Amino acid sequence: MSDNLLTETGLDLGSLRQAIQEEYTAVAQEPGRGYHFHTGRPLARMLGYHDDWLEGLLEGSIASFSGTGNPFRTGQLQPGEQVVDVGCGAGIDSLIAAKMVGPDGQVIGVDMTPAMLQKARKSATEAGLGNVKFRKGLAESLPVPDRWADVVISNGVLNLVPDKLAALQEMARVLTPTGRLQIGDILVQQAVPEDAKQPIDLWTG
Repeated sequence: MSDNLLTETGLDLGSLRQAIQEEYTAVAQEPGRGYHFHTGRPLARMLGYHDDWLEGLLEGSIASFSGTGNPFRTGQLQPGEQVVDVGCGAGIDSLIAAKMVGPDGQVIGVDMTPAMLQKARKSATEAGLGNVKFRKGLAESLPVPDRWADVVISNGVLNLVPDKLAALQEMARVLTPTGRLQIGDILVQQAVPEDAKQPIDLWTG
């Protein structure tokens, strides 16, 4: 998908992605700066993450956690499963998943923000988790083979994706026929007005 395309709302796709990247680069590099959304360990507790899930993970990566839900609330992952984390950010959900699936399982975290990927890789190395890898990519074109994943997780990312149908189709493509989605995200009760989709700063958070 070319970045010089327009979204269905008329926004320039490249500009939108750049704004989102800039916002989450800041979250990666300055997690304590203060944002219009919650972050870090306090957010994880608010969302029902167990403290033992975070044991052994770098505090710096935990500080950059900025999800909107808990993809493990519908059930913990099973040993040996293969997992894709779409929009993995600093890697907290990917690393939790890697611990759950154990050495016989595998996790691929995908994100478009280099600063987040750098933090995620560092945390995986420090935690000694060799069953998780992080790749640069977009939700609409995941760098993952067809029917590879038993589970696709995602946390607070689908709301940021301009082409949600394409992202969901990609999730379906990488899942096995019996695979499952475990997504935590923002839901609205009413359709978002078209004029509210125009300001880029409303997309970035």
